[in-house]
Amino acid sequence: MKYSCALKLNHIFRRLYHTGAVANGHLVLYARPNRLGINRIGITVSKKLGHAVVRNRVRRRLREVYRLNEAQFTPGWDIVVVARSKCIGADFAVLTKAYLELAQKAGILKDNTV
Repeated sequence: MKYSCALKLNHIFRRLYHTGAVANGHLVLYARPNRLGINRIGITVSKKLGHAVVRNRVRRRLREVYRLNEAQFTPGWDIVVVARSKCIGADFAVLTKAYLELAQKAGILKDNTV
């Protein structure tokens, strides 16, 4: 990830949860501008979705969706993506579409085409 880094601090996650969210059947996306000029990405997968293997697989897939489409995102945002239960069995193309639709709704894509 060229223009991004991982979001790891708990207080930043909590701050983002109090912003407006956009959601669909697969994901929930929280976004808030930062003043760093880079995106910070955090991914949350609840224990309710399965054991560690399942959760880590979902996390890896969501990170890869972002990595492949990183050039489309406007820099300077803190982004938290929360996986929902439909995310587990979804195809990669479906995850990509869901992720980019939410990013467009949140206004964090450079061009507004998906």
